[in-house]
Amino acid sequence: MFGLSELAVILIVVIAVLAAKKLPELTRSAGKSARILKAEARAMKEQDKAEEAPAAPRIIQGETLPPSAPGSGRAGDTPPEDRPAG
Repeated sequence: MFGLSELAVILIVVIAVLAAKKLPELTRSAGKSARILKAEARAMKEQDKAEEAPAAPRIIQGETLPPSAPGSGRAGDTPPEDRPAG
């Protein structure tokens, strides 16, 4: 009898006639909802990008020691085979 497109047109006309007073309010709220949905989707994408980005490498400043002479008495300078038994 009627196709899907004809039924959709009839439904839109009936809604427009019966709800003419509330139509601007309905479209306004639908626009706000779409805007909120778009903003939330954008925020989720940005959050995912921030989580995927590697952390910036940190430079740690350390103390540079000059090489020590053999037999200076510092711990760890004597190779294991030269250490006295004890």
